Amino acid sequence: MNSTVRTQVAIVGAGPAGLILSHLLAAAGIDSVVIDQRSRDEIEQTIRAGILEQSTIDLLASIPGSRAHTVGLRHDGIELRFDGAGHRIDFPGLAGRSVWLFPQHEALRDLLAARIGAGQDIRFGVTATAVEDASGARPRVVAVDDAGAGLEIEADFVVGADGSHSVVRRAISGSHDGYFREYPFAWFGILCEAPPSADELIYSNSPDGFALISQRSPTVQRMYFQCDPTDDAQAPSDAEIWDTLQKRVPGTTLNEGSIFQRDVLRFRSFVARTLRQGRLAIVGDAAHTVPPTGAKGMNLAVADVVLLARALEALLLRSDEGPLDGWAEAALDRIWKAQHFSWWMTSMLHVAPDATDFDRHRQLGELRSVVESEAGRTYLAEAYTGWPFG
Repeated sequence: MNSTVRTQVAIVGAGPAGLILSHLLAAAGIDSVVIDQRSRDEIEQTIRAGILEQSTIDLLASIPGSRAHTVGLRHDGIELRFDGAGHRIDFPGLAGRSVWLFPQHEALRDLLAARIGAGQDIRFGVTATAVEDASGARPRVVAVDDAGAGLEIEADFVVGADGSHSVVRRAISGSHDGYFREYPFAWFGILCEAPPSADELIYSNSPDGFALISQRSPTVQRMYFQCDPTDDAQAPSDAEIWDTLQKRVPGTTLNEGSIFQRDVLRFRSFVARTLRQGRLAIVGDAAHTVPPTGAKGMNLAVADVVLLARALEALLLRSDEGPLDGWAEAALDRIWKAQHFSWWMTSMLHVAPDATDFDRHRQLGELRSVVESEAGRTYLAEAYTGWPFG
């Protein structure tokens, strides 16, 4: 059996971008239907980094039931460690803002509870297969559920928040039409049962490569070290992992514990060439990806939908197409600034496989130029804590 539903906005993807967009639209009186191929449990168990900018955390905290300020941990700085010494970047003192450590799965639990509690139409286990009538006034999302039943969603507007393999992006311009860069290194990441090794994140540049010392909770740490993209996450022993991490963060004694998750995270940058066509748009990972070094992934997705929600409100409630016509340009302004910041942090902190002695000394000179300059520290603080929503 096939069924058809009618709504103002069809949202493909129930990640942070799709759920926040549905919340913003509902607040403006605009109906939406959200679909996702995953179950609710699968979405809530999506373990990803959770360094959130001030504007992002403020928005999440405004949603009923949010635990952003109770489960989330405020961080007022980071430490850049290189050449045997640590250098703190004071976010409030330099930029007047902070960041919050609030893991994505915790944010998703809050968002799903809030949207379902508000009566949002969210359909789990429904996979979008195509977008039809993409150039018309009423595009349709064609989908199928886990039982094989067909579903068509006819809408005034379709938003793809469906990740890097976006069906909506394919309907706009093709799956891989965009600007792409792959980096020659990856992160070997672990989750371990141990209290934090430091009050704030440590970004460490060492002759052996990069390491990041982070947290997940008062009893769980998240740590990363630079590795080859082809490395097998299961190959090294726990002792070898701890030895590598300790060597990469000289001057800091890490709290070791049982490692219960390990993975290799590849580094890629991507920006779709076209974010919108007619009454279709893509946001979040469907539109762009960044290396994790600058902590911009989820924050960019939120910024995308804040701008898009305003544009859709103008279009659907006032028949004003002006904000929508300017939406992609406004979104791309922030996207490319974030791409630059992520690339800059990545290149400044990692040791490239083909690095020469000259490259290494130049890199240390760059790091000293940043930490010894108030202007340099301020730029890092402003970019890391995020630019206010336009």
